Amino acid sequence: MTVFAVNSDECLMTRMQEMSLDYHFTVEQEVGSSTHAFFGFNGTAGVWRINALNEAGGWKDRTTVEDMDLAVRASLKGWKFVFVGDLKVKNELPSTFKAYRYQQHRWSCGPANLFRKMVMEILRNKKVTAWKKFHVIYGFFFVRKIVAHIVTFLFYCVVIPATVLVPEVQVPKWGAVYIPSIITLLNAVSTPKSLHLLVFWILFENVMSLHRTKATIIGLLEAGRVNEWVVTEKLGDAMKHKSGKQMKKSRSRIGERLHVLELLAGIYLFFCASYDLAFGKNHFYIYLYLQAAAFFVMGFGYIGTFVPTS
Repeated sequence: MTVFAVNSDECLMTRMQEMSLDYHFTVEQEVGSSTHAFFGFNGTAGVWRINALNEAGGWKDRTTVEDMDLAVRASLKGWKFVFVGDLKVKNELPSTFKAYRYQQHRWSCGPANLFRKMVMEILRNKKVTAWKKFHVIYGFFFVRKIVAHIVTFLFYCVVIPATVLVPEVQVPKWGAVYIPSIITLLNAVSTPKSLHLLVFWILFENVMSLHRTKATIIGLLEAGRVNEWVVTEKLGDAMKHKSGKQMKKSRSRIGERLHVLELLAGIYLFFCASYDLAFGKNHFYIYLYLQAAAFFVMGFGYIGTFVPTS
C-alpha cells in the first residue's frame, strides 16, 4: 500500500521527507515486490495472513524495527510479498526536527542491528533461493541500510572537503558530479511537484547522513542507544490552538535545539570552503559553503515546525 502524507506542505522539512518517501514506495517497494516478492514491511499500512505471522514467529521486540524483522523472517519461511500501489493510506510526517531525528535514529539503527542479528540466519536458510538471499543481504540490508548512509556522509562531507586541503587527491568529475546528479534526479522524479527543491533536498539529506551514520554504527556495534525507542511525535492540529505569545517563547529557547556534531561539521566545511576560495582551483567552495550553511541551520535547530511550550 502506498502511504501519502497529509501534512507534506506543512513546512520545508516535510516537503523533503515527502520526496524521500515517494521514492521509497514508488521505486524501492515496487521493485522489491515485482522482482523478489520481498520488501521491508512498513508498520503504517499492510495486510497480513495469520498463518504468515504465526509461522514467522510473531512480533519480536529485539530491535526497534519490529515490522522489518517480521517481514524478513516471513520471507525466509517462503512467504511472498505483494505491493499494491493503487491503494493509498494516510500518514502524518514528523514536522519538528527533534521528532524527525528520533525517527531517523530508529530507522537507521534498527536495520543495522537487525542485519547483525540475522545475517547468518539468512545465509543458513534452506527455503529461499541464493538469489533472494543475495538480494536481502546485499541489496536490502548492506547497500540501502548501511553503506548508503556511511558513503554519503564520508564522501560528500569528509572526502570532497578534504581534497581541498590535499590537492594531490583528485576526485574525478564523473564520481563527484555526474553519477550523483543522475542518481539524485532519478530519486526525485517520483515527486515532480518538488523538483525545484532539489538543491535543498540534497543539502538536507547530506546533513542527515551524519545522524544516520552514527545510528548505523550504534546498531552494528549494539552500543548504548541501540534499543532506544522514542515514539515519533505528530502534531496534528495542535498547532492551530497555540497562541503567538507561546510561539515566541518557544523560539527563544535556542539552547535546547543545539546539535554539536552538526555544528562541528559545519565549521569543518566552512573552513574547507574558505581555503578553497583562497587557494583552490576546483571551485568546490560553492558547494561547500552551501553545505556548511545547511549544517549550521540544522545544527542550531532552525528547521521544521517550532512547537510552542505552555
